[in-house]
Amino acid sequence: MSTENTWQEQITSERFAGKTVIVTGAGSGIGKATALRVAKEGGTVIAADLSAERLDELVAENPSLSFVLVAGDITDEAVVSQIIAAANGTVHALANVAGIMDKFEPIHEVQDSTWERVFNVNVNSILRLTRAVVPLMLQAGAGSVVNVASEAGLRGSAAGVAYTASKHAVIGMTKNSAVMYGKKGLRFNAVAPGAVQTNIEAPMDSVFAQQAIGPLMGTLVPGVATAAQLAASITFLLSDDGTNVNGAVLASDTGWSAI
Repeated sequence: MSTENTWQEQITSERFAGKTVIVTGAGSGIGKATALRVAKEGGTVIAADLSAERLDELVAENPSLSFVLVAGDITDEAVVSQIIAAANGTVHALANVAGIMDKFEPIHEVQDSTWERVFNVNVNSILRLTRAVVPLMLQAGAGSVVNVASEAGLRGSAAGVAYTASKHAVIGMTKNSAVMYGKKGLRFNAVAPGAVQTNIEAPMDSVFAQQAIGPLMGTLVPGVATAAQLAASITFLLSDDGTNVNGAVLASDTGWSAI
């Protein structure tokens, strides 16, 4: 059962006061909810998104909050450089939220173009932006990175082969980085959402997939979360409240991973 009708977001005043936090995919869905939560709690958000229009709407709707906008494709190194420049040498936390879905194609149906696009957005963009941020965090001796994975990073029945493989890769990057940088004061964690109310399109076009995993999707998904619920999980790990959590994969999925 979804908790969307009973749960209410509770803002923790000043939790991100004095902090600069990068959030990708900040124009909509989980990214927007995360950017809003950080900003409402006193942080300055470097809000990155492909859509300049969505970013402008974010600011127009919340004129009292602190946002620095970077519009562009985060798979582009030039846009990564713009994000780092906007941070002006200081990044306390990074939320890699931006991502795309596949169309549930199994391996014998997936096209190279789909595979490459999904990995470019879901994996390569995280590599490039995190690679640029880590030196700043190492210099500061502290920092928190949260990568948005998926239930598809924990199981094989939640998406097509491209998306599933990409989210397994995200979890691998997260755990490796937690080991590499943990003793330097940096924390790396992942959140694995289940079904969430976002604008990401995920059509199950494959007849093969409809027959193989369609019944599982219909019976095992316990509920749909709101983007704000995911933001609550992400911001916990981003903040100092997650001080003793490193290398974890938090299944924020209404209990799906327990089934």
